[in-house]
Amino acid sequence: MKGTKKEGNGWQARSIDPAAQEMLKLAELRELETVWDREEAQTPHCKFGSTGVCCKNCAMGPCRITPKSPKGVCGATADIIVARNLIRAIAAGAAAHSDHGRPLAIILKEIAEGKNKDYQLKDISKLKAIAARLGLDSEENPNNLAKEIAEIAMGDYGKQDDNPIKFLLSYAPKKRIECWQGLEKRLFEETSKKIGILPRNIDREIVDIMHRTHIGVDNDPVSLLFQGIRAALGDGWGGSLIATEIQDVLFGTPSVRTVMANLGVIDADYVNIVIHGHEPILSEKIIEVARLEEMQAAAQKYGAKGINIVGMCCTGNELLMRQGVPIAGNVLHQELAVMTGAIEAVVVDVQCIYPALGQLCKCFHTKFISTSNQAKFPGSVHIQFDETQATEVAKRIVKIAIEAFPHRDKTKVYIPSHKTEAVVGFSTEGILEALGGNPKPLVDAIANGKVKGIVGIVGCNNPKVRQDYNHVNIAKELIKRDILVIGTGCWAIACAKAGLMQLKAQEMAGSGLKEVCQAFNIPPVLHMGSCVDCSRMLTLAGAVADYMQVDISDLPLVGSAPEWMSEKAVSIGTYFVGSGIPVHLWPMPPISGSETVVKILTEDLKGLIGGYFFVEEDPVKTADIMEEIITEKRRNLGI
Repeated sequence: MKGTKKEGNGWQARSIDPAAQEMLKLAELRELETVWDREEAQTPHCKFGSTGVCCKNCAMGPCRITPKSPKGVCGATADIIVARNLIRAIAAGAAAHSDHGRPLAIILKEIAEGKNKDYQLKDISKLKAIAARLGLDSEENPNNLAKEIAEIAMGDYGKQDDNPIKFLLSYAPKKRIECWQGLEKRLFEETSKKIGILPRNIDREIVDIMHRTHIGVDNDPVSLLFQGIRAALGDGWGGSLIATEIQDVLFGTPSVRTVMANLGVIDADYVNIVIHGHEPILSEKIIEVARLEEMQAAAQKYGAKGINIVGMCCTGNELLMRQGVPIAGNVLHQELAVMTGAIEAVVVDVQCIYPALGQLCKCFHTKFISTSNQAKFPGSVHIQFDETQATEVAKRIVKIAIEAFPHRDKTKVYIPSHKTEAVVGFSTEGILEALGGNPKPLVDAIANGKVKGIVGIVGCNNPKVRQDYNHVNIAKELIKRDILVIGTGCWAIACAKAGLMQLKAQEMAGSGLKEVCQAFNIPPVLHMGSCVDCSRMLTLAGAVADYMQVDISDLPLVGSAPEWMSEKAVSIGTYFVGSGIPVHLWPMPPISGSETVVKILTEDLKGLIGGYFFVEEDPVKTADIMEEIITEKRRNLGI
């Protein structure tokens, strides 16, 4: 494998993380290819793709919109093509996140019926809290509750009536639901077309997008974009929410704890297993099995001191929040971890896993193990995960990693020493518990101006953006302005690595935020989980909105995806906007080919739904805009 040669210290421009910089320098010396090399080889990127004006939805094309050819073969304009392409991305993102919740609902029902003995109901109090939300009798037998909750969840995936999904109606604030209902009526009155906002069924809205973007169906940008919002709301208040809530029941609701983050958590004396992907059904079992005495003894028999499980990306966030497992890095670290030469196995399930890992692992002794029936990778060893035989499958995987340890080439081992302590585990319940059990202290702090507002920042990393630069610098700018920052995904890992989740980071905050953080013994930047846990931010916003008897759109809240790259992020940003929250983006999404679509998303939605998008690259300018939005919201609330 040959990496792209960089002149001078080009690797420093790729990441602000010192551990990543060390590994990128090593990759250059050893001619190992990375995601940054492949991104550079792809530049300049296709202008038609980056502006959203390429359509390949039928075989009359592909069509590209240009001044000389302003319409596709079928007559579709740039407005139509850009809108269709955007909502197809939303559909893919909503499908990926929502599909996360489906197997969890199935397992929950199997546990209730005694059909699955490998998993248990770990958090009964959370089970009862979900039941109460859904209008069930929370004092019922836990197995009965589990079955009823599972059936409601599965109904939200597949019911065939036109009523909104139950989880959304049970969790979204009253005034937000009224906003959606009112908007549906308004759109019908103004267009004479039935345009839905409230999702009827999680899967149905995704299928609806695929149908209406087929040639010759929906060719109105407004209608198309609102269906995108509808599908995204089915993700945020449906599929993702279901996943987060049931995971808490099965694996425990996260609690505040201290962990270590960055590549320095890899230990040369241990069998190192990287767990990468997004679904904790597998990873929870692997950590459970790896901690067994028999497995630790087996590792020692092969010359290691024991087994060291480290997380990567959002599966890492799940383990970090619930089990205190150290995290090796965010999505751009996955190749760098392998390049340390000290990884016995990379175990993956789904999403954000580079197919390049297979070839890279062959440069070392590392076993690349895929496990999902939905995901296979070049060069991987596939061990099919089966939820009904979870313990046995996990044992097989851990044994493969142990047996790889003697084959490690010590001359190839280089582990950066960088690792940082981070206080994590701030679920909605954890935040409210830190506040004394209800939102009042947070509301009071916002009302008296000690906390001006809250910004929720979500992952990815994108090699087009210097790794972690926007994540970390936007957070730093905000906390010094007395704005509390919460978030998930790769952003959370970036801030953990950068030290912003330590209690001593309180010193970096403005005087008001610092006082509040010290009073409640929390850092000014709060880790709320994996990217599917963005639903936690929705429920926190909903709790505050209901407590204040206002809509989410009235609150001094802003969202951000400052290094986004995946279609899941498109869905997340859209369901935040659909829930009434202004959302910042960088890089620019592929919509600039249509002035109409840009105007709808950045201006018109504000008056219709409360949320809207804005785009800015510079972290300081981004913080300026966010502070202006928050100040306006505070003024409107009279605080």
